[in-house]
Amino acid sequence: MRICVVGTGYVGLVSGTCFAEFGTDVTCVDKDEAKIANLKRGIMPIYEPGLEDLVEKQVKAGRLSFSTSLKESLKDADAVFIAVGTPTRKTDGHADLTYVFEAAKEIIRNVEGHTVLVTKSTVPVGTAREIEKIVKAEGREKDIDVCSNPEFLREGAAITDFMRPDRVVIGTSSDRATETMKQLYRPLYLNETPVVITTPESAEIIKYAANAFLATKITFINEIANLCEAAGGNVQHVAKAMGMDGRIGGKFLNAGPGYGGSCFPKDTLALTLTGRQFGTPQKLVEAVVEVNADRQQQMAQKIVAACGGNVKGLNIGILGVAFKPNTDDVRDAPSLVIIPILQQLGAKVTAHDPIAMEQAQKLLQNVSWVDDPYAVTKGADALVIITEWNEYRGLDLERIAGEMKQKRLIDLRNIYKVSEVEPHGFQYVSIGRPEVKPSAAKKLRAV
Repeated sequence: MRICVVGTGYVGLVSGTCFAEFGTDVTCVDKDEAKIANLKRGIMPIYEPGLEDLVEKQVKAGRLSFSTSLKESLKDADAVFIAVGTPTRKTDGHADLTYVFEAAKEIIRNVEGHTVLVTKSTVPVGTAREIEKIVKAEGREKDIDVCSNPEFLREGAAITDFMRPDRVVIGTSSDRATETMKQLYRPLYLNETPVVITTPESAEIIKYAANAFLATKITFINEIANLCEAAGGNVQHVAKAMGMDGRIGGKFLNAGPGYGGSCFPKDTLALTLTGRQFGTPQKLVEAVVEVNADRQQQMAQKIVAACGGNVKGLNIGILGVAFKPNTDDVRDAPSLVIIPILQQLGAKVTAHDPIAMEQAQKLLQNVSWVDDPYAVTKGADALVIITEWNEYRGLDLERIAGEMKQKRLIDLRNIYKVSEVEPHGFQYVSIGRPEVKPSAAKKLRAV
């Protein structure tokens, strides 16, 4: 089979490359000439573990190519996937579908023969039906079938998620489209991956509902963490016991500074607005959005409180600015809220991230960036862990304690145990666990 993928961002590039791994001939198209030129030279526009090697493998195999010409790329395509951005509109918060509809119109006017037009981008409910209207207006309803095929890719684990997904969702009213999509996903079908065949509306809602539910779990455990801090509990013990319940599960029950990234903030907001548009307010998700927005500001104040209520003139070291490990994505990352607040209060910030510093430098001003995590600790009055990169989990705490001006460790990801920190005399502040002060450290049992 042969497909065309429009958009070489995160979703488009990963999906196209993985389809090529399935044995499909894939052309990824983008109007950005520089991006396509770089891809042809093997230079990736995003950081995703394993992607560069897989792209190189598929290009060498002749199954994956890149182009700026949509018309040429559509020739003999059995399906064409729209994987362009759907950013939040600044005017009203709704998902901006400009790029989706522009791509759809160009595809409809240039495709030859029967083709399935697939929305891979995350889009509000009703988008597939709007595309069907465009197809009909162009007189192409006999040639083009529309399908919604939402992605469920986690940044940092996207290739695994595509190759071994929990499920594949196919939303269409066309039997022809259903059969084409089944053929494309045949390698997964043979491995007994569940395939959900449904309507376009249900497929579009599934994507938003899944992300909103995961965001809700994160927000819920963060609220419980606040209660644990106030009442003397331990949120890690609470989350562990909750997760043992098969009806709940332990994933996404890690307390921290709130969710960020390219999906959860955008998708939860879009779902709340869609709900109001249809007269069915999503009040629970609205609360999640509000609580998460407050959460990141609370984390900044938590750091200030750990520093005695005043950070003016203090040197604050930051470890991790990406919204999660194994990605260079800083979109809506907690660091983008926390760091500016500390700076506004007079703190001097030095920061490190293994991958995301280049992206963060475009959005954060007056930060001293260093290439070594230990360089962050030299002369620091406080060290703050925002992103739980693996390389931060095994730091030499004795070395850090010797280099810091004041031994304050604020662990917003709970990656250390008290028993690890206690011998080094740190004031240790974490999430949903009792604060450990140097004078009282040896009196507390390890948690």
